[in-house]
Amino acid sequence: MSDFRLILAGLGRKPLRTSLLIFAVFIAFLIYGVLAAFQSSLENAAGPSSSNRLVVANRINFTQPLPFAYVSRIQNVEGVTDVSYSNWFGGYYQEPRNFLLTFAIDPESYTRIYSEYVMPDDQRQAFIANRDSIMVGRSVAEQYGWQVGQQIPLSSNVWRRRDGTSVWPVVIRAIYDGKDANTSTGSVFVHYEYLDEGRAFGNDTVGIIQIVTADAAQNDAVAARVDTQFANSRAETETLSEQAFNAAFIDQQGNIGLIILGVTGAAFVTILLIVGNAMAGAIRERTGEIAVMKTLGFTSGRIARIVVGETLLLSLFGGLLGLVLANLLTNTLSGIPALNQFFGAMRITPQIALSAVGFMAALGFITGAVPAFNAMRVNVITAFRRI
Repeated sequence: MSDFRLILAGLGRKPLRTSLLIFAVFIAFLIYGVLAAFQSSLENAAGPSSSNRLVVANRINFTQPLPFAYVSRIQNVEGVTDVSYSNWFGGYYQEPRNFLLTFAIDPESYTRIYSEYVMPDDQRQAFIANRDSIMVGRSVAEQYGWQVGQQIPLSSNVWRRRDGTSVWPVVIRAIYDGKDANTSTGSVFVHYEYLDEGRAFGNDTVGIIQIVTADAAQNDAVAARVDTQFANSRAETETLSEQAFNAAFIDQQGNIGLIILGVTGAAFVTILLIVGNAMAGAIRERTGEIAVMKTLGFTSGRIARIVVGETLLLSLFGGLLGLVLANLLTNTLSGIPALNQFFGAMRITPQIALSAVGFMAALGFITGAVPAFNAMRVNVITAFRRI
């Protein structure tokens, strides 16, 4: 009889117990898959990142503004090939609960730098040419049923107009898609000049400045030149890689990585104790069988492999079921436009799947190690005396 058939026979001895153990592993990896996909979606929602893009923000905090004059000064820094800028708008549609992830940008340079946002060229040109226009992501447009050419009342919970109102009438000139599934289409962009000319305070300031360097290898040197230029000024700067800046933005929502580690860690430790204890009990129940197997010529090593094989198969079967359901669940959530507005594509990436399979294997080996060791130590004479 092959080892695999013996493994299946061992798991089939107590179907209810095996089913409950598989269910416990299933729940653990369902939680892991959903939380890991959620973390990945947050990273995408923070914005696209490129190895040769830097972000200049106020050294105090990126919520503090920078003088608009910094833009032209940064353009002249050695190693800088392109520059754009943006400002948080804090928009909503009709009611505050219809929040929109809105930024005021320089449309020409921003759409040039962020080629991840894909749209027809005529729409891009129309967006650039009209100050009262906005560019919206596909998921936002689908959520509200917006069309190109439609005028909407865009309100801001941050910026009031000079006339005392907070409503900014705009026309949708462009609807963009992401170049791939990792690019979020949940943001809305308005003209910076439209905001700056109409707002009642904060004129001639920007939130952050985006830089494109000639080569990613020059990033550190360019960042140092920029920050040195504004050292000891009224608005000192901190220049970070775009990836680092996006990570800092995510951390404002809380340490998602630590939350995932805590939740999955607690689940895995619990599953480890449950499965390990159950398998140890199963080995004690099968002491007589193991003694017979040894009498028939089964080596201790082969018996240990069979025991570990049981826990490994149990872990992989339950874990893969959990991962499949997590994938179905995240795909369903990604189809909801309201969620896409705030998160990137919520899906199980190959990296998440590979790490999950690695955890499944580790869980199987660890939970099978002690029962396998106990099985190897079974003494034939002593075991037959217990029967």
